[in-house]
Amino acid sequence: KPGEQKHPKEPSSLQCMHLAVVACGDRLEETLIMLKSAVLFSNKRLCFHIFAEDSLKPEFEKKLKEWPSSYTKKFESSIYPITFSVGNAQEWKRLFKPCAAQRLFLPVILKDVDSLLYVDTDVLFLRPIDDIWHILKEFNSTQLAAMAPEHEIPKIGWYSRFARHPYYGTTGVNSGVMLMNLTRIRSTQFKNSLIAAGLTWEEMLYPLYQKYKNYITWGDQDLLNIIFYFNPECLYVFPCQWNYRPDHCMYGSNCRGAEQEGVSILHGNRGVYHDDKQPTFKALYEVIRDFPFEDNLFQSLYYPLQSKFLDTVHTLCGRVPQVFLKQIEKTMKKVYENRVIVYLGANHRY
Repeated sequence: KPGEQKHPKEPSSLQCMHLAVVACGDRLEETLIMLKSAVLFSNKRLCFHIFAEDSLKPEFEKKLKEWPSSYTKKFESSIYPITFSVGNAQEWKRLFKPCAAQRLFLPVILKDVDSLLYVDTDVLFLRPIDDIWHILKEFNSTQLAAMAPEHEIPKIGWYSRFARHPYYGTTGVNSGVMLMNLTRIRSTQFKNSLIAAGLTWEEMLYPLYQKYKNYITWGDQDLLNIIFYFNPECLYVFPCQWNYRPDHCMYGSNCRGAEQEGVSILHGNRGVYHDDKQPTFKALYEVIRDFPFEDNLFQSLYYPLQSKFLDTVHTLCGRVPQVFLKQIEKTMKKVYENRVIVYLGANHRY
């Protein structure tokens, strides 16, 4: 039914893994490639919540419809305008990058959604979203969101060296991949530096921004760090392989989880998909971008990736190719096995 995708309470959506992204300016292609990586490997149904400038909406709708039906049946999508429910919309827009502050309002806007994974546009999934979605079940009774540390080593971390505002833990957290239990966020009274009593998420956002706006550099990420500094019991910290950035290899490999298990979610911040500073990140982005949906994953994705990586061994990130390849290889084997089993099952009578 045409109206179904607008009602997150519909039965199909209850089985959904909800994924939110905010896209403005020239981020259309990057966002589509992130969504493509999510659909390529996921097992359970996905519900995309795309917050975009009005000018991008028709493009998103057109491009998503062009995907083959074997993939479009794995997700439903809703596209929303950029809106800020409290405070001054122009101020929120100016915070860090245009529209980035939108993510702070997801608990308020998506009232019918229980849990959600928010990602930046420059993220790529190298394994099923199902695996990070399971982390929601690991939350204890006070945890309502999960993020990875901003850095593994305090002495070279940004927050520990430069921050002029409170931040979570010893190195702060990075908000590019954020798992949220929205139901808990909406019902919690948060401790804060404004008044002695607790405040709801929505009540707290604008006054907190007003108090710290002259000290924040990384916009909404800084505000999240301030919130979880005052409410550390509310945050689950997941390991660096779930938000793997150039910082984890450009000074030498410092993400142990990725060395052991491989990168689960790649976060190409600093614009590395679009310049030549980190060719390993760019290679992954281009291979997923160019992968023809219906092709064999090993032939058209894994092998091109391996050969592109050979050209990056002169870089520090390129010296640890197994970090980038381990998880994606494992994931592709599973996808391949599932398809072969389904195919053989369908043809068993021969």
